[in-house]
Amino acid sequence: MARHSWALMEVCGGQTHSIVKFGIDQLLPKSIELIHGPGCPVCVTPIELIDKALALAARREVIFCSFGDMLRVPGSRKDLLAAKAEGADVRMVYSPLDALKIAKENPGKHIVFFAVGFETTAPATALTVYEAAREGIENFSLWFHM
Repeated sequence: MARHSWALMEVCGGQTHSIVKFGIDQLLPKSIELIHGPGCPVCVTPIELIDKALALAARREVIFCSFGDMLRVPGSRKDLLAAKAEGADVRMVYSPLDALKIAKENPGKHIVFFAVGFETTAPATALTVYEAAREGIENFSLWFHM
């Protein structure tokens, strides 16, 4: 009988870390090869991008919106939750359209949506940009890394 080999890709760095930390890779049959994937946005976002996001969030005229998973990603000195604790207006949103709603409700502020994600989040972000343009909302922008 022919032996088959299988390759499995972990997408998230957290998966890779746990697989190695708990020895799961050593328990798998030799016919299974683990391939380390690209990493999720949280794992692969450069520290420099987080630091720039923190600088934007610290500006008084800015409301900085992000998906929740990015709020604890460390920059070189702190994360977005720490910036919020220090007084920055950082808000967690569930959709880019939530950030657009915040822009409509706060015409005197500039709303920045931290558009970090995979191809799964790109359509919603594109729709939000389309809606902002269609509605003439000028106090909305993206800070992105895709």
